[in-house]
Amino acid sequence: MFMTIDTILGISGATLGFLGLVFALFTIRAVRSLRARCLSVEASLAAVRRELELVASISMKTGRRVKRVEQEYSGVAERVDQVELRGAAQSFDQAIESARRGADPGRLAQQFGLSRGEADLVTRLHGRKKIA
Repeated sequence: MFMTIDTILGISGATLGFLGLVFALFTIRAVRSLRARCLSVEASLAAVRRELELVASISMKTGRRVKRVEQEYSGVAERVDQVELRGAAQSFDQAIESARRGADPGRLAQQFGLSRGEADLVTRLHGRKKIA
């Protein structure tokens, strides 16, 4: 059996063709697998986008609620500080005495930690009567 160059080239060509076909089949399989993974990632990405939009919406609503609560209760801390400063009924007793001596509501509020309304009330009830 004697092989000529034509036979060797023919066998080499057939082998290369067969290997090319096998490589093409593996490549097609890999591309299909990658395409499936890509579709899966795209579906997951769409779900993440929907969840992110939901979280953003909830966050905006929560932010508005927090801002509203802050506005509604902005004076509470200051009022609590005033109440803590004045102590018990002794502050009112002292404020009444001061009003009897002629102190104005602004001074009562500042000195004894009373609210403006409380200071006005103490002045009206216990302050010096104005002579017309």
